[in-house]
Amino acid sequence: MPKHQNEFMKFSEIKDMTEVEAAAKSRDLRQEMFNLRLQQASATLEKPARLRTLRRDIARLETRASNLRNASKKKA
Repeated sequence: MPKHQNEFMKFSEIKDMTEVEAAAKSRDLRQEMFNLRLQQASATLEKPARLRTLRRDIARLETRASNLRNASKKKA
């Protein structure tokens, strides 16, 4: 888990996740992004850069989950 709010998730953290873990983490980050968007709409958002880092982390997690799904299909 990132130590600092604006820190990206490290690739090493993501590559060790299973498909289920990646999906769960992605869901948590999407919920956080939703809450930040509500704050942005009400002009109470303190760290707007966090939206960008969340968006990129979600993309990384979704890519990892997709790669794991494709790998499991090739094995079957």
